[in-house]
Amino acid sequence: MKRLVITGLLALTMLGPVAHAVDTETMPVANAGNRDYVAGKKAVERRDWASAAASFHKVVDAEPENADGYNMLGFSLRWMGKMDEAFAAYDHALQLNPKHRGALEYSGVAYLKADQPAKANEQLGRLEKVGGKYSDEYRDLAKAISDYNAGRR
Repeated sequence: MKRLVITGLLALTMLGPVAHAVDTETMPVANAGNRDYVAGKKAVERRDWASAAASFHKVVDAEPENADGYNMLGFSLRWMGKMDEAFAAYDHALQLNPKHRGALEYSGVAYLKADQPAKANEQLGRLEKVGGKYSDEYRDLAKAISDYNAGRR
Protein backbone atom coordinates (compact mmCIF):
# COMPACT_ATOMS: atom_id res chain seq x y z
CA MET A 1 0.00 0.00 0.00
CA LYS A 2 2.80 2.40 0.93
CA ARG A 3 4.48 1.76 -2.44
CA LEU A 4 1.20 2.50 -4.24
CA VAL A 5 0.83 5.84 -2.45
CA ILE A 6 4.43 6.81 -3.18
CA THR A 7 4.04 5.82 -6.84
CA GLY A 8 0.89 7.93 -7.09
CA LEU A 9 2.58 10.93 -5.54
CA LEU A 10 5.54 10.60 -7.88
CA ALA A 11 3.21 10.44 -10.86
CA LEU A 12 1.51 13.62 -9.75
CA THR A 13 4.81 15.46 -9.49
CA MET A 14 5.61 14.57 -13.08
CA LEU A 15 2.59 16.49 -14.36
CA GLY A 16 4.46 19.79 -14.19
CA PRO A 17 3.10 23.25 -13.46
CA VAL A 18 -0.60 23.85 -13.57
CA ALA A 19 -2.69 26.97 -13.88
CA HIS A 20 -3.69 26.98 -10.22
CA ALA A 21 -1.60 27.98 -7.27
CA VAL A 22 0.13 25.22 -5.40
CA ASP A 23 0.61 25.40 -1.67
CA THR A 24 3.57 27.74 -1.36
CA GLU A 25 2.61 29.34 1.91
CA THR A 26 5.14 29.97 4.63
CA MET A 27 2.43 30.79 7.21
CA PRO A 28 -0.46 28.41 6.43
CA VAL A 29 -2.00 28.46 9.92
CA ALA A 30 -2.08 32.26 10.13
CA ASN A 31 -3.34 32.55 6.55
CA ALA A 32 -6.12 30.03 7.23
CA GLY A 33 -7.39 32.38 9.93
CA ASN A 34 -7.45 35.38 7.61
CA ARG A 35 -10.83 35.56 5.87
CA ASP A 36 -9.48 37.74 3.04
CA TYR A 37 -6.66 35.28 2.37
CA VAL A 38 -9.11 32.37 2.36
CA ALA A 39 -11.44 34.30 0.02
CA GLY A 40 -8.49 35.02 -2.26
CA LYS A 41 -7.52 31.35 -2.42
CA LYS A 42 -11.12 30.41 -3.25
CA ALA A 43 -11.16 33.04 -6.00
CA VAL A 44 -7.92 31.57 -7.38
CA GLU A 45 -9.54 28.13 -7.45
CA ARG A 46 -12.37 29.65 -9.52
CA ARG A 47 -9.84 31.51 -11.67
CA ASP A 48 -11.55 34.74 -10.72
CA TRP A 49 -8.36 36.75 -10.85
CA ALA A 50 -9.90 40.16 -10.18
CA SER A 51 -11.60 38.93 -7.00
CA ALA A 52 -8.43 37.13 -5.96
CA ALA A 53 -6.33 40.25 -6.45
CA ALA A 54 -8.85 42.35 -4.51
CA SER A 55 -8.76 39.88 -1.61
CA PHE A 56 -4.97 39.69 -1.54
CA HIS A 57 -4.76 43.50 -1.71
CA LYS A 58 -6.83 43.51 1.50
CA VAL A 59 -4.47 40.97 3.04
CA VAL A 60 -1.33 43.01 2.40
CA ASP A 61 -3.02 46.26 3.40
CA ALA A 62 -3.91 44.74 6.77
CA GLU A 63 -0.72 42.66 7.12
CA PRO A 64 2.13 44.45 5.31
CA GLU A 65 4.61 41.79 6.48
CA ASN A 66 2.68 38.88 4.92
CA ALA A 67 4.98 37.57 2.18
CA ASP A 68 2.40 34.92 1.25
CA GLY A 69 -0.17 37.64 0.62
CA TYR A 70 2.20 39.50 -1.69
CA ASN A 71 3.09 36.26 -3.47
CA MET A 72 -0.54 35.40 -4.12
CA LEU A 73 -1.28 38.99 -5.11
CA GLY A 74 1.49 38.70 -7.70
CA PHE A 75 0.12 35.35 -8.86
CA SER A 76 -3.35 36.84 -9.38
CA LEU A 77 -2.02 39.94 -11.11
CA ARG A 78 0.14 37.82 -13.43
CA TRP A 79 -2.93 35.91 -14.57
CA MET A 80 -4.64 39.24 -15.20
CA GLY A 81 -1.73 40.27 -17.43
CA LYS A 82 -0.71 43.10 -15.09
CA MET A 83 2.95 42.21 -15.22
CA ASP A 84 4.47 45.36 -13.70
CA GLU A 85 2.17 45.09 -10.69
CA ALA A 86 2.82 41.35 -10.44
CA PHE A 87 6.59 41.89 -10.41
CA ALA A 88 6.21 44.57 -7.74
CA ALA A 89 4.21 42.17 -5.56
CA TYR A 90 6.70 39.31 -6.05
CA ASP A 91 9.60 41.66 -5.32
CA HIS A 92 7.90 42.77 -2.10
CA ALA A 93 7.34 39.15 -1.07
CA LEU A 94 11.00 38.42 -1.69
CA GLN A 95 12.11 41.51 0.24
CA LEU A 96 10.13 40.20 3.20
CA ASN A 97 11.34 36.63 2.73
CA PRO A 98 14.22 36.16 0.25
CA LYS A 99 13.78 32.37 0.53
CA HIS A 100 10.08 32.34 -0.34
CA ARG A 101 10.01 29.42 -2.76
CA GLY A 102 6.55 30.25 -4.08
CA ALA A 103 7.51 33.82 -4.95
CA LEU A 104 10.72 32.60 -6.60
CA GLU A 105 8.82 30.08 -8.71
CA TYR A 106 5.93 32.35 -9.64
CA SER A 107 8.17 35.31 -10.45
CA GLY A 108 10.23 33.00 -12.63
CA VAL A 109 7.12 32.00 -14.55
CA ALA A 110 6.18 35.68 -14.82
CA TYR A 111 9.60 36.42 -16.32
CA LEU A 112 8.95 33.76 -18.94
CA LYS A 113 5.59 35.31 -19.71
CA ALA A 114 7.39 38.65 -20.12
CA ASP A 115 9.97 37.00 -22.44
CA GLN A 116 12.79 37.42 -19.95
CA PRO A 117 14.17 33.86 -19.72
CA ALA A 118 17.51 34.96 -18.24
CA LYS A 119 15.70 36.35 -15.20
CA ALA A 120 13.63 33.15 -14.94
CA ASN A 121 16.87 31.18 -14.88
CA GLU A 122 18.16 33.47 -12.11
CA GLN A 123 15.10 32.60 -10.04
CA LEU A 124 15.69 28.91 -10.76
CA GLY A 125 19.24 29.28 -9.44
CA ARG A 126 17.93 30.96 -6.30
CA LEU A 127 15.39 28.15 -5.87
CA GLU A 128 18.16 25.57 -6.13
CA LYS A 129 20.05 27.30 -3.32
CA VAL A 130 16.93 27.56 -1.16
CA GLY A 131 15.21 24.22 -1.68
CA GLY A 132 17.43 22.10 -3.87
CA LYS A 133 16.62 20.53 -7.19
CA TYR A 134 14.00 18.28 -5.64
CA SER A 135 11.57 20.89 -4.39
CA ASP A 136 8.25 21.13 -6.19
CA GLU A 137 8.88 24.79 -6.94
CA TYR A 138 12.27 24.07 -8.54
CA ARG A 139 10.88 21.24 -10.67
CA ASP A 140 7.87 23.29 -11.76
CA LEU A 141 9.95 26.30 -12.78
CA ALA A 142 12.55 24.09 -14.49
CA LYS A 143 9.73 22.48 -16.50
CA ALA A 144 8.27 25.87 -17.40
CA ILE A 145 11.70 27.03 -18.59
CA SER A 146 12.17 23.84 -20.59
CA ASP A 147 8.75 24.29 -22.20
CA TYR A 148 9.52 27.94 -22.94
CA ASN A 149 12.83 27.01 -24.55
CA ALA A 150 11.06 24.36 -26.64
CA GLY A 151 8.55 26.95 -27.86
CA ARG A 152 5.69 25.57 -25.74
CA ARG A 153 4.55 28.72 -23.98
